[in-house]
Amino acid sequence: MDQLALVFALLLAAVVMVPVGDRLGLPSPVLMTLFGGVLALLPFVPEVEVPPDLILPLVLPPLLYAAAQRTSWRQFTANARPILLLAVALVFVTTAVVACVAEAAVPGLPWAAAVALGALVAPPDPVAATQVAARLGLPRRLVSILEGEGLFNDITAITLYHVAIAAAVTGHFSLTEAVGELALVAVVGVAVGLALGWAANRLMTFLDDVTLQTGLSLLVPFASYVLAEELHGSGVLAVLVTALFLASGRAVDADDVSGRLAGQTFWSVVDTLVTGIAFGLIGLELQPVLAAVGGRWDELLPAAGLVVGAVVVVRLLWLLPASWLARKLHQRKDVDEEIPMSWRETIVVWWSGMRGVASVALALAVPLTVEGGEDFPERDAILFLAFVVVLVTLVLQGLTLPWLVKRLHVRADTAAERQLERELAIRCAKAAKRRLREIEAEEDLPEEITEALLRRAQDLGVRVSPELVDEDRRDAHEQRVQRLRKIHRLQGELLSAARHEVVAARNEPGTDPEIVDRVLHRLDVRSFNVN
Repeated sequence: MDQLALVFALLLAAVVMVPVGDRLGLPSPVLMTLFGGVLALLPFVPEVEVPPDLILPLVLPPLLYAAAQRTSWRQFTANARPILLLAVALVFVTTAVVACVAEAAVPGLPWAAAVALGALVAPPDPVAATQVAARLGLPRRLVSILEGEGLFNDITAITLYHVAIAAAVTGHFSLTEAVGELALVAVVGVAVGLALGWAANRLMTFLDDVTLQTGLSLLVPFASYVLAEELHGSGVLAVLVTALFLASGRAVDADDVSGRLAGQTFWSVVDTLVTGIAFGLIGLELQPVLAAVGGRWDELLPAAGLVVGAVVVVRLLWLLPASWLARKLHQRKDVDEEIPMSWRETIVVWWSGMRGVASVALALAVPLTVEGGEDFPERDAILFLAFVVVLVTLVLQGLTLPWLVKRLHVRADTAAERQLERELAIRCAKAAKRRLREIEAEEDLPEEITEALLRRAQDLGVRVSPELVDEDRRDAHEQRVQRLRKIHRLQGELLSAARHEVVAARNEPGTDPEIVDRVLHRLDVRSFNVN
């Protein structure tokens, strides 16, 4: 098996593991990691040869872009305090504790290298946590916390990592320079993200074609990441700002139905494939990392256990008082932020702190040598400790999180969700009726048309939330829906017969395939409108 065949194997597994995970009740990222580990044990599977400095630019931008599109500016501004506590403060604390533990447990590990290790294992993975949480039916506020933490902690961790690596390579460290670099990367990242978001929005309006707009959306996160990195800013923060700008109400055309559906479908595919490859690579990289350890198992295994314990325990010890304080402040001030409302929810947030792609990529990106040409101190030990942390947190916590959620009875507040759905349905119906009154003032509509449009305006709200009307009216609406479904079904049969006829004509002598495809596309569009 060569490298290309291995990539296709991972892509196929990424698609298959989604339904397999759904049936087993297990997260697909964890299954992909286990699959990659099994592949690594097979003798005919080659070692992965992906340059470490390309892993972050190739993997993180699309994954962060897809995740950020599912949230909004409002959520981040409303949850600024929890995000800062988890994505900034906790990353610093975890880095410091892990650095102290590693420096004491691994002889010969200098402080700068220990800090680099702490920084690269500090951030929970934004993809693993959100994908696992979304499939467990957790309360939306917990998913928002995990999304916010996962999206922003990489910014803090990667900056700390670069500062520590620079200190280890050069032997020089300045606190003032480190603080200045942190501020610089944040400012440049935000500026690049806003500029790219504005430019991409204008360019998408100019393109005015769903295919071209979708293609541009694939290029935007990579462009944002690379440009920010070239300007010595945070590529991660630039991608997040760009995605949030494009997902904001100002940059969204409410009437661009086909573009929105095409974009959502496209990014679901990209998210699935890239996630599968990323977590499959974690498993595949395990073999060379273990081989590099050599005969140091007796020394490094206890150190790995201490580092894993530090990562897990520090998160719990931080979350318990932080959640208690947040609840107290939440009760005193009517603030619109999403926090764990009980100790059970706090435990779920704690156990959701799985490490993943970013930690592996940063570990593999540790330089081979320092400035003088000597080997980077304890590089193999850093890789081993990082991989143990990733595998233990990802596999152990990922496999047991569904069980823990079930035992603690942590579930989404379906009543609140239905209430919000009902409120939006009422707004839909009112907006439609308001527009109908405006049209009546501009045009002379026959009474029967006005009545039909009023019924349809009401139906808009009922389609969103059937609880919008009483039982009698709901039954009448359901009868109308059944009639419409029957008409649509019969229209679908007619259109299906037409499509089969056109497809059959494609193979007839003298038929131009391009014209056939054009006619078939029109029938497909008509079928889409019917459904």
